[in-house]
Amino acid sequence: MSMSADTQDWVLPRVLQEQGRSRPEAVWLKTTDGENLTFGAAALDARRIAGHLASFGVKPGDPVGIMMPNGIDIVRAWLGVTTLGAIAVMLNTELSGAFLQHQLQNCGARLVIVDPSLLDAVLAVVGKVETPIRVMTSDDSARSARADCEFVSWDGWRDAPPHDGPLPSGQDIACIMYTSGTSGPSKGVLMPHAHCMLYGVGQREAMQLTDKDTFYICVPLFHANGLLMQLGASLQVGIPAVIRVRFSASEWINDIRRHSCTVTNALGALAAFVLAQPARETDRTHELRVICNAPNLPPHDAEFRARFGIKDVISGFGMTEVNIPIWGRVGRSCPGAAGWVHEDHFEVIVADPETDRKMPAGEMGEILVRPKVPFGFMAGYHNMADRSVEAWRNLWFHTGDAAIMDADGLVTFVDRIKDCIRRRGENIAATEVEAAIGDFAGIGEVAAYAVPSNIPGGEDELMLAIVPEAGTTLEPTAIIKHADEVLPRFAAPRYIAFLSELPKTATGKVQRAVLRKRGVARAWDRDANA
Repeated sequence: MSMSADTQDWVLPRVLQEQGRSRPEAVWLKTTDGENLTFGAAALDARRIAGHLASFGVKPGDPVGIMMPNGIDIVRAWLGVTTLGAIAVMLNTELSGAFLQHQLQNCGARLVIVDPSLLDAVLAVVGKVETPIRVMTSDDSARSARADCEFVSWDGWRDAPPHDGPLPSGQDIACIMYTSGTSGPSKGVLMPHAHCMLYGVGQREAMQLTDKDTFYICVPLFHANGLLMQLGASLQVGIPAVIRVRFSASEWINDIRRHSCTVTNALGALAAFVLAQPARETDRTHELRVICNAPNLPPHDAEFRARFGIKDVISGFGMTEVNIPIWGRVGRSCPGAAGWVHEDHFEVIVADPETDRKMPAGEMGEILVRPKVPFGFMAGYHNMADRSVEAWRNLWFHTGDAAIMDADGLVTFVDRIKDCIRRRGENIAATEVEAAIGDFAGIGEVAAYAVPSNIPGGEDELMLAIVPEAGTTLEPTAIIKHADEVLPRFAAPRYIAFLSELPKTATGKVQRAVLRKRGVARAWDRDANA
């Protein structure tokens, strides 16, 4: 599909309708479970879902929650919501308790589309949210199970009259995705349609996608990587996308071989898990020509090339807020580095984090970004104007990430400046973990922080430093059991250390850097005591 120069036209639902007209019988979506959907059917389904939602009073600009696992239905729901011009609030399928309650409260959605397998988590919190929420699901039995919640049918979209109203423009908000920061609850990123489309624009250019390619997607579709970088790129180019419900390291290369996939992305610890699998004689029997691996550690880069025979291993750097302003390039190997600035659409400097002055080439500083195209960036944090202003100091978005840019413009990510934990591809706010754990009986104070994983490239493990209340004896297993009940799986703590007091600054702020330096040598280890 040719690209319009006007970002007002950068609207993925519009691209879908164009692809549906030009290649109606071509298969777009495949799942590893055997489901298929053509471009033509996907275009019609999106319009029917938009019409179905409108029949319940959903209007353009209204937030609609979507909590569904990977598969064709989550793509249908996302495109149906955005075709109507409503805002798709993409909810992590592992959310529960206070984490989920905060996001539903913050986004203001009055309707949430929920897969039956995730109903229990949603029903446990909808009554605690100030705004009344209707639950749209295909589970008819739920109607009789909860009299205090209004249910509407998801399956009714199949017979709904197709929406024939105007499509949104590039500046309209398409999605809200939640991302954790250094302090406070997770923030809802307001993502215009042009911003959403630009993820795929960068992906297709970096990977040099053609109509001969097939994308393999094994990361969650409630995140920008799966939904906008990979699926969005496949929609723009008009190529098949193969979706796995849940990542499997042992089936990764088998899926790629079985479905003749040529391109894919690996994120965080995913690469480490794939490369930890036993080598097989068939590891090179596939058509995969390029993988985007972030971060791309040199040993991983070398093994993807040597063991699997993948010609090109590239990387990139981005955030939900800023898109992907830095990409690797096919044909230019740079293991360990993120890549070069995507100069057509972004400005990037590495600056002193205190003064915002640009650092000399080769010196470490903070990655600062701003867009060159209208609405190719987030529009702010939902209902958090103060956090939006804070992030945009001196008209640069402050990523909170440290890097080095060399004289040739190659950017190498170093570490996070922010006190954020990253585990299993998810950002975790320490304060959210502390709030969830801190109400356990006998805990006086608790600090959550990151410690290195013992898996190379495995991101972080989460550690808790706990000060028991006076005269209290705490059992680590009881705390872990409680944590597993109140935290998403990706936020599960591994290590616990009991201290007499937490190290703090003169103003009372916990010094997590001091805690990290203590290491895990004397800590209780969940894995070792499993």
